[in-house]
Amino acid sequence: MFEFIGTFFHVVLYQPMLNILIMLYLFAKDFGLAVILLTILIKILIHPINRKAIESQKKMMDIQPKIKELQEKYKDDQQRMAIEVMSLYKLHKFNPFAGIGMLFIQLPIIWALFQVFLVGFDLEKIKASFYPFVSVASSINPNFFGLADLSLPSIPLTIITALIQYYQIKTSSPANKKDLGTDEKKKEPEIQDIMQKQMTFLVPIITFVVLFNLPSAVALYWMVSSLLSIVEQKMIYKK
Repeated sequence: MFEFIGTFFHVVLYQPMLNILIMLYLFAKDFGLAVILLTILIKILIHPINRKAIESQKKMMDIQPKIKELQEKYKDDQQRMAIEVMSLYKLHKFNPFAGIGMLFIQLPIIWALFQVFLVGFDLEKIKASFYPFVSVASSINPNFFGLADLSLPSIPLTIITALIQYYQIKTSSPANKKDLGTDEKKKEPEIQDIMQKQMTFLVPIITFVVLFNLPSAVALYWMVSSLLSIVEQKMIYKK
């Protein structure tokens, strides 16, 4: 069973992404540019999944004040509150598990990309995974326009990525309700505000720690993906 899953992961996700990255590298003549192009391509392919997740998040933000009202109204009757909240979800066609489902769909793709970037510089390791029409005669130059060696960790790139991650969370946070009135803001539970603020800072810190010792190709992918997600989110919210 595990052997089948491993083979499926390799053939369906890892191998195609690796070969596309190498072909983009041969076309662009710069590994950093190839990473950016691959990131854009992946974001286009998974846009339908992201769109549903972002729309679900937006619906949650829209109905959050009504949920708070129900929680306050039925705080002494948990069963009735649960029924009313589920009715509210049904009325607004909101699936509370949609975002989680979309995340699980994307995780294998993200993991395959990380594997590609982690071993994408060693020809001896990756040649066996090349398609017959893909050929790299010499070694891969991991430089990004001469500014960074993407096979090595990069502190500046990691810091920039963490800051972009912070901005992304800050702008997409349900607690960031600039358009709500004072009374509505007061209804927000203090514990939820504290947790949201912690996540706003905790996720970028985790991002920095995770990327600190990884090849900066991973940080470049993460940075470009986050930037595209911000643009994608703003476009969907605007609609």
